[in-house]
Amino acid sequence: MIFIVVKFPVKPEHTEEWPRHVEAFTRATRAEPGNLWFEWSRSLEEPDTYVLVEAFRDDAAEAHVNSDHFRAGIETMRPLLRRTPDIVSTTIEGADGWSAMGEITID
Repeated sequence: MIFIVVKFPVKPEHTEEWPRHVEAFTRATRAEPGNLWFEWSRSLEEPDTYVLVEAFRDDAAEAHVNSDHFRAGIETMRPLLRRTPDIVSTTIEGADGWSAMGEITID
């Protein structure tokens, strides 16, 4: 599984409408055959920063970054950002999704 976390530092004047601007990109990515999840959150420490947590099957990441909706999404986001986003991208061998947290078990 390819696991990716990206922090998007949005210009303050675009923060509130960010979800609307990335809606088409989000919808298209979630519809990709190899997408496992694609979830947006907003930072509590930096309210102008959105955090994207996404995962793909190993063979799907290349198709994602080469898709028309990826290119369109990048061009939509670029003028709304204060600086280059930070990213962590890694392959997790043998994983194919979320696991239950062992430290907190709820019955």
